[in-house]
Amino acid sequence: MDRRAIVSEFIGTLLLVLLAVGAAVLAGPHIGDAGIALAFGFTLLALVYCFGPISGCHVNPAVTLGFLLARRMDVKTAVSYWVAQFLGAIAGAALVFWMAKTVPGIQTHGKLGTNGWGTRSQVGISLGGAFLVEVLLTFVLVFVVLAVTHRIAAKGFAGLAIGFTLGVIHLVGIPLTGTSVNPARSLGPAIFAGGSAISQVWLFIVAPLVGGAIAAGVHLLTHPQPADEPAELTGEVHRPHARDREAVRAERAEEG
Repeated sequence: MDRRAIVSEFIGTLLLVLLAVGAAVLAGPHIGDAGIALAFGFTLLALVYCFGPISGCHVNPAVTLGFLLARRMDVKTAVSYWVAQFLGAIAGAALVFWMAKTVPGIQTHGKLGTNGWGTRSQVGISLGGAFLVEVLLTFVLVFVVLAVTHRIAAKGFAGLAIGFTLGVIHLVGIPLTGTSVNPARSLGPAIFAGGSAISQVWLFIVAPLVGGAIAAGVHLLTHPQPADEPAELTGEVHRPHARDREAVRAERAEEG
């Protein structure tokens, strides 16, 4: 197991919460829903190019579940990713909470960029509606991540596709549920917000995982995994396919 990958998932998830959720908490009234959506999209775009070559930059337990079920990583690595992601999100939320406490007028109890339904939704969406929205939006995100990081995808554009997708998803989801599509991103802020945020957070853990699982199933239908391709080599965004690496070694041997 690559320790650098685990550290990358921790730092990446911390930064996602700190910068994107932080934008919603600290600057939300000034930048609006569109600004918050851009903050999430651009942050993830940058993180993919920073940590993609190291860990794949999942920074989301639903994405990791999708890779696991799509047979593109092993169980041990997936579990280590989940631990790093949840700890990173909690650390990032702690920093946002601390910064919010230094700014007069920012309410943290029950808020802090958390997700919700009913009275905690801008449009008053129901529990069932919130669950459906989170499943569908997470399905879109995880399917895109799996598709653009598949070995047959165009190289070098994964970060753009993933970042733009997350931004659009937030444009749709912010008025409905606040947009989770990421169990770690939801749990971290909810722990510090408390109140109804923590009582509703279960949905924003379960629904994204369901969406990620469905995305993996569809991905296996549209992008079948070759039987001879080792799982540990395909869980990362930019790591070359095994056969490609063998070709590079052969070319270097001939040149030598």
